[in-house]
Formats: sequence, structure tokens, C-alpha cells
Amino acid sequence: MLILNGIIFIFTANYYALAVRFGEYRVMAGAVLAVLFLLGNGKPSLRDRKIPDRRLRICQQGSDLLVLFCISTGVSVLYLLLEIQQLFTGEVKVWLLHLLNVFLVEAVVFWNGIIRVYLTSKQLALKWRLLGLICGFMPVVNLVVLYYIIRITGYEAKLEGEKLLVNEKRKGRRVCATKYPILLVHGVFFRDFKYLNYWGRIPGELEKNGAVIYYGNHQSADSVEGSARELSERIRQITEETGCGKLNIIAHSKGGLDCRYALSELGIADRVASLTTINTPHKGCLFADYLLEKIPEEIQRRAADTYNRAVKVLGDENPDFMEAVRDLTKNACTARNQHIKDAAGVYYQSAGSKCNGAFNGRFPLNATYPLVKHFDGENDGLVSTESFPWGENFYLVTVKGKRGVTHGDMIDLNRENIPGFDVREFYVNLVADLKKKGF
Repeated sequence: MLILNGIIFIFTANYYALAVRFGEYRVMAGAVLAVLFLLGNGKPSLRDRKIPDRRLRICQQGSDLLVLFCISTGVSVLYLLLEIQQLFTGEVKVWLLHLLNVFLVEAVVFWNGIIRVYLTSKQLALKWRLLGLICGFMPVVNLVVLYYIIRITGYEAKLEGEKLLVNEKRKGRRVCATKYPILLVHGVFFRDFKYLNYWGRIPGELEKNGAVIYYGNHQSADSVEGSARELSERIRQITEETGCGKLNIIAHSKGGLDCRYALSELGIADRVASLTTINTPHKGCLFADYLLEKIPEEIQRRAADTYNRAVKVLGDENPDFMEAVRDLTKNACTARNQHIKDAAGVYYQSAGSKCNGAFNGRFPLNATYPLVKHFDGENDGLVSTESFPWGENFYLVTVKGKRGVTHGDMIDLNRENIPGFDVREFYVNLVADLKKKGF
């Protein structure tokens, strides 16, 4: 149907030049083309027919219309160039009216498509929306921007539509309904906010598949021991109030160090069934050692004071920026690992990710990747891949090509659909595996 509409749009855009070929039937042909053109603008293809969500259907239609715009405009421009001799043979008016016909038809197709994707796409970031507006009248550049808009929105409609169908199909199986609830523990310099979830779309996806979710709710920056004490109290609170007995912990970044300390040193191991650490620097970050060594203490103190004052406004009671950073260094982690042993009866596993090249992914992790690589080797933009493994199983995540998967991508920080890596499905599979193991 997309091809058929492409042919219809080409004929409609060039109708003024082609009308003479229809002879006495040109009025009827024009009316038929007009009707088919309007229908094609409403239903550009059949690719949206299986998408169960209206927003996504409109997004797919918009993306398809932009594809049709590119095809029909390309053919029409070629036709105009082939007829350009009319400008020199006394048929200037004919050529200009043909040009006007093309412009009006393609404008309808373009604006119909672009408005649809602008209003319905969640993946079309502000950057691409602004670039679309700014570069709209820049030859060649506008085509490059349009290509990315089509690719992003088309992939969004396809992926999100497929996810809806998959979740509907497995709804009755409740694949993430683990024996014990899930406790999500954030990393350093973030908090658990009700309307700005640290874990992006992940909790919603897990809950759709039967999981019961709780959050650590600890402050954003403190020493490993300080955060561990907060988390141990949170674990006691949840298990006592709900009567669930135990929890499955999934902890990101420094949160994994905090949880390991709580389990081994603070007497809450009997309330935890499993600990899964995500991109946790178990062996520390040599890059952090370097920064603390090279940055003057006065600058460190000012940065820490500024941060601590700011996050107190957001709810932290006693934040400690410098203690949090010091506990992430290679020296601190090495010393801690020598005396903290894994708690008996708790299942430990880990996962991490890898960037594939410099300046890929979202800022600032794309910029820090080469610096961390200089000190720590392959990394996720912050932490070395060698620092991630801990426990019985370890999963290393990346994708083909230059993009890779960053430290922030592993918690869906930017709510971005990354080709080759579905972060929500990764967590669904992770939790489903915990369920199979009896946790």
C-alpha cells in the first residue's frame, strides 16, 4: 500500500504536467486522483494496522507520510528538471504552474506527516524537533535531519507496538511475579522521585508483567556505610510492614556497594533473597582516584559544599559528596573487598555494559568515555567493565556498531530506544530468571 500511495502522490504532484495526456478524461482523472490522494494521506500504509495503540498508529502514519514525501518529491523534482527546457521555449507559465502543483501537493504530505510525528512521538527528542525547525530550509541538511526523524519515529512505532503485543500475550503468565518483591536501589547523586523515576520505564514494564516494586528512598550522596545503614532500615521497614519475609534487590552503580555492605555488615542478610548489581564499580574507579589526586582540595571542597546545600533542598538530610566520591575509588573498594565477604544464603549476580567508541551515546557519558578508557580501559562512560563482575553470574551488555550501552542507558535514564538493546526487556528477563530460580 505504501508503494501504491507513492505512485498516487507522484501522479497528483505532477498532475498539471500530465493532465494533457488524459485528454477529455482529465477532469475525471483529476477528481479520482484527488480522492485517492486524500485517502492516502489518511491511510498511507498498512504498517500501522497491527499496532494496538492510537498514538503509535498516528506516529507510524506520520513516519510513512514523510517517507512518501521524500519519494514523491524526489521523482517530481527529477521530472521538473527534465522539463526545464520549457523555460527557454516560451512555456515558462506551464513549467511554473507545474512547480506550483508539486509544491502544494508535497506541502500537504509533508505537514501532515511532520505534525503527526511531532505530536505523538516520545522518542523524538527536543534536539531533533529543534533541528527540524531550524534546518527546514537548508538544502541537503534538511534531508539529513528528515532521515533521522523518519528513522527514530518509525522505529519507535514498530518497537513500542510490538512490546504492547508481547505484554498482552504474556499477561496471564505474570513472568515477573517473583516470590519476593523487588527493591530498586539507585546510585550516587540521584534520588527516588515520584514523578521523575530514576529507573525510567523499567518499573512500569516490570509491574505490567507481575512484579511488585519498592524503592530504596535513601539520600543521594553519602559514604557506603552511611547509605548502607539507610538501606538496611528501609529493608527492615518493608519486610515488617508487608510481611513478605525477604526482598530481591536490584542495585545500580554505587547502590550495589551500599547493598553489599548492608548485607554483610548490618545484619539484614536474612531479609534478602538475592542481590543483582548493575554497572557497579566493585573494584573501584581508577579515574576517581586520579581526579581526587589532581583537583585542588579547595575546588573539591567548594563543589562538595555547593552540592550538599542543593540536595538538602530536595530532601537529603545529611548528604556527604566527598565521602561518596572517596568510597568509589579503586583504593577504597580494594580495601573494602578485603574484609567484606558475601552473606551466606543470598544469591549474588551482576550485569554491566560497554560503550563501543568515543563520543557515542548521550552527554556527558559520551565525553567521559575516552578519559575513563585512558585510565581504566573498556568502560560504560564511568566504570571499567573489569569492575562490574560480582557473584555467580555476570552479563555484559553492548550493541553492534559505534553506539554501545552507557552507564545511564542501563537504567533507562534518557528513555531512549537503542537499536539492538531493549533495556525494559532486559530487566523483564532478569526478573523472570529470578522467578524461575525460586526467588
